[in-house]
Amino acid sequence: MMSHKSILPPATIGILGGGQLGRMIANEAREIGYRIITLDPTPDSPCGQLADEQILGAFDDLAAAQQLAQKADVITYEFENISPEIAKELEQHSHLPQGYQLLYTTQNRVREKRAIEAAGVKVAPYAVIESYTDLVQATNKLGYPCVLKTTEGGYDGKGQLVLHSAEDLELAKQLLKEAQMTLILEAFVPYVKEISVIVARNGRGDVQTFPVAENIHQENILHVSIAPARITLDYQDQARQLALQLAQHVELVGLLAIEMFVLENGEIYVNELAPRPHNSGHYTQQGCYTSQFEQHVRAVCNLPLGSTELLHPTVMVNILGEHVEPVREKMAHFDPAIKTHFYGKKEAKVKRKMGHLNVSKGSIADSLAVVNELGIWPPIE
Repeated sequence: MMSHKSILPPATIGILGGGQLGRMIANEAREIGYRIITLDPTPDSPCGQLADEQILGAFDDLAAAQQLAQKADVITYEFENISPEIAKELEQHSHLPQGYQLLYTTQNRVREKRAIEAAGVKVAPYAVIESYTDLVQATNKLGYPCVLKTTEGGYDGKGQLVLHSAEDLELAKQLLKEAQMTLILEAFVPYVKEISVIVARNGRGDVQTFPVAENIHQENILHVSIAPARITLDYQDQARQLALQLAQHVELVGLLAIEMFVLENGEIYVNELAPRPHNSGHYTQQGCYTSQFEQHVRAVCNLPLGSTELLHPTVMVNILGEHVEPVREKMAHFDPAIKTHFYGKKEAKVKRKMGHLNVSKGSIADSLAVVNELGIWPPIE
């Protein structure tokens, strides 16, 4: 929905969700002069620690959402696990510039892929799986390896199973039984790089893309993002054009993170969408003139978008639960090029995202060398 009304500080921004993305949105918003209220079921949430107020409530709690709407001049969300009914209610009766439709689309992998295709953008071959018979027929068509995924709720590799051969069909049958929902089977594509682009669009229709990031995953969890991506300028331009194409098609307001595969033959497939700031955009905090979090605030408040110019090649590395103590032990001797971001989570669980490092050392090679010298993670090439 196009709008020319700007929400100016000291207005109050309501954030659905109290996690680390909300925390970093709140931090940037407060710098600009906004007040923050967040809704989250966890007391003293990462975002709640920086907010002026936190409403304790579940994400499907209509009364809590209405309380948020009464206190906020504009509402945004920091992750997708918001009840679509709540989002629809807020769009109709308060000010949710991002709207309900894109959130609803990206909450389901089948809807998401169909929306990407409708925008004229390619995705990996896939099949919708309702039964074991569907699964057998789809594997015969798509071949091995392939990836079976739940259509809703999965993240960081959860709800996913890689099938290497027909012998894995019994495991797949178990996932089909346990999921109790439609699944999606995706063909494995021979990609050479995983990349992502974050695109921003405000209510006036102004649009900006951030530099393309190269992403390296470990155990299906993002490990490292490198900006600029180590791909040709032609590929970078192609990726940014696809991002603009998608943003216009879905009538984006806010941020859209687009994960992509660069294939061996030079084609680019879109893998997933996230209608919010994204882990692969954390490098913008040190690397760009405007961070993704400031840009998100600008977009949902309908301010002019900031410059997305890359100031420094930057490497972002995630700090998982098992990395917290090694990072803390070395912080007193960090290279000055390292910027540390901890999220304020109380319990450091294995594989749980607890923070990240951004390293801007002048070149990608020098930044990677700084990370590798810490000896906390396996060497990054």
